[in-house]
Amino acid sequence: MVEMSEADFEAAVSAGLDMVPPDLTALMRNVVVLVEDEPPPSEPDDTLGLYVGIPLTHRDDWGGGNLALPDRIMIFRGPTLRACGSVEQVVREVGITVVHEIAHHFGIGDERLHDLGWG
Repeated sequence: MVEMSEADFEAAVSAGLDMVPPDLTALMRNVVVLVEDEPPPSEPDDTLGLYVGIPLTHRDDWGGGNLALPDRIMIFRGPTLRACGSVEQVVREVGITVVHEIAHHFGIGDERLHDLGWG
């Protein structure tokens, strides 16, 4: 397990967001990225990230408009720190997790993400 302050972990999440090409982040709509300590009880304890929302590919003009609550991408600090053996590994894993969850926002499923190496 890696020891890392909340501020340093949030900086790693910011660095992960910086990995996403600006052309893609410009296309993101009504989504917020949050850092949480642990996944919700309904998820496995080792869940590193979670996308909750309606992917852009499934939105219509009514359900995906500005009046809808934002989609959430949650990055979980506890499971990530427990899964990694170094700060460098945390930064790398957070980057992969951020990209993975953003891909869900764009409607890309787990199977395709694994095929692309972002599993």
